[in-house]
Amino acid sequence: MKTAINVILGLCALGLLYICYGSIMEPIHFNEEKAVREAAVRERLIHIREAQDQYRQQHEGQFCDTLSKLVEFVKTGKVPFVNKIGDLTDAQMEKGLTEAKAAAIVNSGNAAAIAANGLENFRRDTTWVSLADTIFGKDFVADSLEYIPYSGGEKFELVTGFIKNKSGTIMNVMECGAKYDAYLKGMNAREIYNLNDLADKTSRYPGLKIGDLYSNNNNAGNWE
Repeated sequence: MKTAINVILGLCALGLLYICYGSIMEPIHFNEEKAVREAAVRERLIHIREAQDQYRQQHEGQFCDTLSKLVEFVKTGKVPFVNKIGDLTDAQMEKGLTEAKAAAIVNSGNAAAIAANGLENFRRDTTWVSLADTIFGKDFVADSLEYIPYSGGEKFELVTGFIKNKSGTIMNVMECGAKYDAYLKGMNAREIYNLNDLADKTSRYPGLKIGDLYSNNNNAGNWE
């Protein structure tokens, strides 16, 4: 009987040890997995920011208002590429020549002006190349841009708007984010609740985002 009791007590001790170990390691494993998932979400948000920057440059300062339109822009969009041949010397720049002025002289086709300014071997030719290949690389999958990693197919939340700065100027703003509930899906519910609760109490976005609807922060990420 005594032996049986000792065995039971030993098993209980092992059980308690396992429970204690689990309670210690669970938050550690959660944070490790959270870091992996957030790295993927941050990378995609940065890609969205880069795409919006290009869109804005080609659409009079306006941001794209839907991710589906932004994806199509990335797929079909072009960006200027300047092929540079020759450089301006210090002497040429001291005489007032700039890249723009030199290019204008060459593009005018005026042989006398080109020779007088020593621009016979100076060229600045602009061609338009694929936005996706140039900004993101040839292996980039544009369709993935709107989907939150690890979310099971949920999409980023994108909102655009306008604000007025102190001088009265109207400025375009955007905000794009992914919430904890989306990219931490399937992980420990209690830990996710704690993150949401902390965000609520500190008036912070419950997840990762770029930009802000109420201030012009150059589309910075809330982790930066």
